[in-house]
Order: sequence, then structure tokens, then C-alpha cells
Amino acid sequence: MEQKKLLETLALIINEQKENRQWGTSHIYQSTANSFSLYIKGVDIPFGQLTPTLLKDYEIYLRSRRCSWNTVATYMKVLKAVYNRAVDRGDALFVPRLFKHVRTSPCTEHKKALRTEDMRLLLNGTTAAKPSARPKEGNPTMPLPAPLQSTQMYFALMFLLRGIPFVDLAYLRKTDIRDNVLTYRRRKTGRLLTVTLSAQAVRLINALAQHDSHSPYLFPFLSSPEGTEAAYHEYQLALRRFNHRLKTLAKYADKIDSLSTYSARHTWATMAYYCEIHPGIISEAMGHSSIAVTEVYLKPFQNDKIDSANQQVIAFVQG
Repeated sequence: MEQKKLLETLALIINEQKENRQWGTSHIYQSTANSFSLYIKGVDIPFGQLTPTLLKDYEIYLRSRRCSWNTVATYMKVLKAVYNRAVDRGDALFVPRLFKHVRTSPCTEHKKALRTEDMRLLLNGTTAAKPSARPKEGNPTMPLPAPLQSTQMYFALMFLLRGIPFVDLAYLRKTDIRDNVLTYRRRKTGRLLTVTLSAQAVRLINALAQHDSHSPYLFPFLSSPEGTEAAYHEYQLALRRFNHRLKTLAKYADKIDSLSTYSARHTWATMAYYCEIHPGIISEAMGHSSIAVTEVYLKPFQNDKIDSANQQVIAFVQG
């Protein structure tokens, strides 16, 4: 059997994804192709040369270039998907445990969730400003500078909408809201979600919604028609800008180490977990494809809960 080559197969898949308007997926696959091409110095290889040793060396190469473990996992997951497709089509021989010794799952060690008191301040429209940002005489909290106020409002809204991902927020349409109920479909999983809007969520939406009557979008992140490559590039630009402003917001606020678009989602999941809501309900609320996905959000926070339970048991025994 004549085995096809890896980068050649990747290019074919990327073209298919673009034809199907899977702009986000094609972007990830293209990034993987670019990275792996640099690693093998642009010389394509047949699938038969994709060995555990080569993959481990590629993982070491990525880490030497200061790629995060999540980036490593993403690239490896793409390579694994391409390899599995080649095997299914008879374009490559099956090699057992080929990807066993490289990371293909996301790292969950970094805690993205905020503390309860920090999320409360962000919801209330104030932050505990860093000492250098506070007036010498005044309150320990103060309004944010104007450029950051809308950023904080969007972040608070994402939390109130059950940790809605930024991509879903950006693509929301005006027609998605009826009678104070938001109904939208997750772009990642296709799950249809319905959220009854709280009074605070309604106020934030009214303050942030764009006033362009010709645009179908609820918020002013996009202008191109949905499903086009132009709309995807607009979304990518909006995501980078929003994350940059969140980093600025975190630097301004005291005791908040970092903020990203994931923070609102992880915080909502964590707060729900600490309210003893069943992971199955959390999974449904967030539109996950399975409870296993939800557990990725919850695992970093289980030790604290278990330690607290242990202290309660000890206290009970000791009287």
C-alpha cells in the first residue's frame, strides 16, 4: 500500500473545511500544519514515518519554543485526527498506541475561576483598585476608567448568561431575545440553549446593544454576514481586543491575577459547583456535549471542596 503524506493530507482537509465554511477549525488545522512543517523543515513525510519517537520529539520542540501545554495538546489532537482519518481511508497503516506518550488533552491545572468577592465586585460595576490606582483619600473601591467600563459590563453579562462563550456572545442576533428570554445555539456543539434574563442582564444588554438598525447582530462586534470568512476574521479581531482589555482590567484591579474570556465561564461553573448543583445540570446549563467536558472545568476546584469536607468530618468526630 502506498501511504499518503501527512502535510499533503492536512492541506486537503483544510480545503474541505474552508469549503464547508468551518473557518475556526480550518484556522486551527492550518496553525498545526504551519508548526509541524517548521519542525520537519518543510519536507513532507509519509504517515509511515509518524512514529512515537517523532511525536515525542515534536512535543519537546514545541515546549522549547515556549508553547503552552494546551497548545501542544491542540496540535497533537489535530495530528491524531488526521492520522485516524488516513487509517480509516486506507491511506496509512494502523499503529497501536501511537499517540500514547504525548499530550492530547487540555491541561486543567491553571485555575481560571475568580474568587466570589472579585466576581461580586465585577458584577456591581466596581473593582478593588490596586493601591497605586487609589486616591490617597477615598473609598477602597472606585469606578473604572471609561475605556474599561464596557469591558467589565460585557464580562458581567457573560457570567449572568451562564458563562456564555465570547464566540456565542459575538454572534448573538437581535431576534434571539423575546419576552426577556434569550435563545441561541452554541456554535461549538450545536446545542440549543434558553436563558431567562435577570433584571441586571436586561439592563446590561440595553446598555451594550448596538443601535444600527441594519445590522442583525445584537452587539457591535461583527458587521459581515454570518458564515463568511470576513465575519470569522472580525470575530478573531474582536476576541483579541477583548482579551487585551480584560488583561488591562485585571492589572487595574487588586488581587485579580488574570482575566480572559474563559474566566466568566469557569467562574460560573465553579460557583454552581460550590452551590452543590449537580454536574449534569451544570453541563446542560453550559451546553456541553457531555458531563465529561464539564468535569474539565470542575476538576481544578475539587480538592478545595474535599479538604473542606475532611475538616468537617474531623470536627464532627472531635466534638
